Amino acid sequence: MLENANFSGVIAPVLTPFGEDGAPDPDRFIEHAEWLMGDGGCTGLAPFGTTSEANSLGIDERMDLLEELVESGMEPLSLMPGTGTTSLSDTITLTQHAIDLGCGGVLMLPPFYYKDPSEEGLFTYFAEVIDEIADDNLRVYLYHIPQVAGVGFSVDLVARLRGEFPETVVGLKDSSGDWSNMKAILDRLPGFELFTGSELYLLDTLRHGGAGTISAAANINGPMLRRLFEECEEPGAEALQERVSAFRRALQPYPTIPVLKAIVAHYRNDPAWAVLRPPNLALEPDRAAEAIRELADRDDFRLDFPETA
Repeated sequence: MLENANFSGVIAPVLTPFGEDGAPDPDRFIEHAEWLMGDGGCTGLAPFGTTSEANSLGIDERMDLLEELVESGMEPLSLMPGTGTTSLSDTITLTQHAIDLGCGGVLMLPPFYYKDPSEEGLFTYFAEVIDEIADDNLRVYLYHIPQVAGVGFSVDLVARLRGEFPETVVGLKDSSGDWSNMKAILDRLPGFELFTGSELYLLDTLRHGGAGTISAAANINGPMLRRLFEECEEPGAEALQERVSAFRRALQPYPTIPVLKAIVAHYRNDPAWAVLRPPNLALEPDRAAEAIRELADRDDFRLDFPETA
C-alpha cells in the first residue's frame, strides 16, 4: 500500500442528482456527499467524474456545485473534482476554480474529441494547463478511460508527464480494466498514486504499491471497499476481495449510472434520485427492482440513509 499519498483509499465519483427543473440539485448532492464521507466509508470524493454525468454538465453548473459543497463545510482537501474537457480554456477555468477553493487535487481527462491525437499533442495540452495555472498547490490525477474517451495515456506519456512535473502530476485513475497496464505504471513509477477504476483489481493495486480505488460502486458499497483497503495485508483479504468482486459483477449487467441512481432512489425513498440528464435515461422500473433484489440477496445488502426532514 502506498504511504504518504496526497489521496488514498476509497474515493467516490459522486452521483449528481437533478431537480424537477432539470438542473443539478445542490441539497441532494451535498447530502449524499456528506453520507459518503461518513457512513458511506469513503476517504475522498471525486465529483464530476464519469459516474457524476460530468460531461452532461456545463462548466458553470460544475463550479456552482463545487462551491456549494465547499461552503457546506466539506473539507476541500478531500475533494478531487474532474476538470478535464475537450477545451483547453474550459479545463484551465475549472482547474483554477478547484485550486482557488483549496481542493486537494483534480482528476483530468485527456481532450477526447479529436481522433488519434499524438502523444506530443497530449503532452502539450497538459503542459499548457499546468503552466497556465502555475500554482504549487496543483495536484493532477490523469484519468485513463480509453474505451469511453477514445483517447488514453500510454505508459511512456504518463512517465514523461511525471518526469516533467513531478510535484504536480502525482497520480492516475485507470479505468481501462487492463491490469497489465496498471502494473506497468506501478512498476515504472514507484510512489505514483495509481487508483484502479474497478475494485476487481483493488487488492492487486494495493499490494503493488497503488493508492486505492476511485469506483462508481463506492456510491453504495464504500464500507466494504474501505474494509478491503484497510485489511489488504490481513489473512482474510483474498476472501474479502472475492466478496467485493462478486458485488461488482452483480452490477455489471446493468448500465452503471442508471442502476446506481435507482438503488439510491429506492433506499432513500426518493424517486427524484433516479433521474438522469438526457441522453442518459433512468433504468426501467422492472430492471431496477431486479437489481435491487439481486443485491439484497447478496450479503443482506441494504443502505441505511438518515431520515430527511
